Amino acid sequence: MRRRFQVVPSVYVLLRSGEHPGQVLLQLRHNTGYMDGHWAWGAAGHVERGEPATEAACREAAEELGIAVDPEDLVPLTVMHRTKRGRPIDERVDFFFECRRWGGEPRRLEPNKAAELRWFPLDSLPESTVPHERMVLDRLRDRDLPLVVPYGF
Repeated sequence: MRRRFQVVPSVYVLLRSGEHPGQVLLQLRHNTGYMDGHWAWGAAGHVERGEPATEAACREAAEELGIAVDPEDLVPLTVMHRTKRGRPIDERVDFFFECRRWGGEPRRLEPNKAAELRWFPLDSLPESTVPHERMVLDRLRDRDLPLVVPYGF
């Protein structure tokens, strides 16, 4: 009999603004121990026990970017089931959201984890983007993003 594994749920929030048509907000990971030196979605993090994914996304946007996001303004893009086929911590379910309306001005609130925050055109992303996040961005750009995406299997 196969043992079930537990998954780690995470959320990702992609900001797209009318002030920056066709652009997305990315942060440069720094001093985290995971993909440092790579660009990542504007806000992301783990879902806490008992917390809905939408609330986690709003919380992460507030903690990392200092903005207020209403759960109603989150547009689900895709869910990624991700693995590295190894340690339990590498079994993931990632919820990707887009947000085009928020309160406040995005700023870097965790300088110990993010070296920079910058808007990039969706069709001109930096080469050093976190691979599974880059795959979602590329498929979003190409309008070929399915509702559920397996990654690493």
